Amino acid sequence: MTAPSSSLTTSFERVSLPLEHDFTISRGTTVAAENVIVRIADEGGMVGVGAAAPSAHYGETADTVAAVLPDLLAAVETVGDPHAIAAIEARMESVVSDNPAARCAVSIALHDLAAKRLGVPLYRLWGLNPADAPTSSFTIGIDDTATMREKTREAVDAGYSTLKLKLGTDRDREVVEAVCEEASDATLRVDANEAWTPRETARKSEWLADLGVEFIEQPLPASDPAGLKDAHERSVLPIAADESCVTLSDIPRIADRCDIANLKLMKCGGLLEAKRMIHAARAHGLEVMLGCMVESNAAIAAGCHLGPLLDYADLDGSLLLAEDADPFEGVAMPEGRIELGAVERNGTGAVERSE
Repeated sequence: MTAPSSSLTTSFERVSLPLEHDFTISRGTTVAAENVIVRIADEGGMVGVGAAAPSAHYGETADTVAAVLPDLLAAVETVGDPHAIAAIEARMESVVSDNPAARCAVSIALHDLAAKRLGVPLYRLWGLNPADAPTSSFTIGIDDTATMREKTREAVDAGYSTLKLKLGTDRDREVVEAVCEEASDATLRVDANEAWTPRETARKSEWLADLGVEFIEQPLPASDPAGLKDAHERSVLPIAADESCVTLSDIPRIADRCDIANLKLMKCGGLLEAKRMIHAARAHGLEVMLGCMVESNAAIAAGCHLGPLLDYADLDGSLLLAEDADPFEGVAMPEGRIELGAVERNGTGAVERSE
């Protein structure tokens, strides 16, 4: 085991990652993902990497991430020990209380470096069984019905057995029926991204259940907690809370208005906080899903290591990128299977393609 370091060097860079296809949800369309890559190196030249995938919906952009990272990385260098992750994350939050994606990038890089210095994959550092990771879903964004049907066919042909379908249009039923015809053997989940009302959720849940849909993600706006509770009580399908579930303090608030807590590293600020949220959700009787933004493998790989703690995974963010757009390779996910042990890399398993 390498002795703790008192000398860390840090850096970051912005990258624009084009998507394979324009990606549309009920709130808008994405054509490229702006990520910020963070690197933390010890005195021996070992490097940990992480990435921020900021979302304007949560008040962050690549500009805000770049603006606060110097202060966050100064906190890392002040503590100096990459194994003192809890102390560093607490210090970062005292310096920058908001900007969770920026803090998350540093958290991931620290975990990557710490596990590499100990010579183990991150899941092994946490004592987890890689075989317990669930299969990740693959997302079909909003488009015209014929295109969504074609994208579904391509996903099924590629071997994906669990699909997440973005809804929130005036033709939701038409789209779901078309997708079901192309993916009759697949597990199907739907995500309205806050576009429905309680009555609409209850009504749509009935025919969605008839079509074999597994659950509905965030049907109501996060600004309407009473509406979400009403929808939860009236829906015949389980409800997953995403936009309503941002940080640890949200878990008790959503416990009586959903069945599944959907966490994202970029919402909660880091891996330690994500683990706290998972345990809190369990304590409140909720199932747990980990989702993502459109992210580089420098971030997705870290989320994969939480897989054994999850009931559901939605970690396809890097799979939506154009071929070779991502500067990093990550954890193998053939057909959505999170194969943490397929390539036994230390740390998160994210490696630069040039290596």
